[in-house]
Amino acid sequence: MNKTCIATVLALCAAPALAAPQVVELSQVPCQFLESEHGANHGYKSAKIQDCEAINAKTGKDRLARSKTIELKPGKTIFRVANKDVPYELGFWLRGATLVSRATLPSVSGGGLTTGKTQDYVIDLKPGEYVYSCPLNPTPDYRLVVK
Repeated sequence: MNKTCIATVLALCAAPALAAPQVVELSQVPCQFLESEHGANHGYKSAKIQDCEAINAKTGKDRLARSKTIELKPGKTIFRVANKDVPYELGFWLRGATLVSRATLPSVSGGGLTTGKTQDYVIDLKPGEYVYSCPLNPTPDYRLVVK
């Protein structure tokens, strides 16, 4: 083996292994994400989007003020989102917290979360402030910070 080959092998052995993606598990119940509200299930009932809109008009601001801000490191992240007992299709939307950051930060969204289903949403997070919610099961815009 020549010196160049040996140097290449040594460099490959010294290189850090690719980090596994961070996984964030989120559970949706009617009108809320459980983990975002410190695991408290408020027991809301919803048969349609308008039910959550009415509930959040009354309680959303206060719940959001007490909600948990998720803090993560930059890098590949899997948001594993589950529909726990919401009787209609849900989704997930993560985006920059402001109009400016929506233009500069990555986002991920999608639907297809029927009752009992869990789905992964993959994103390469960059440092900044984000919000996440479900537009189909209207929830507050919960905060997420990447630093």
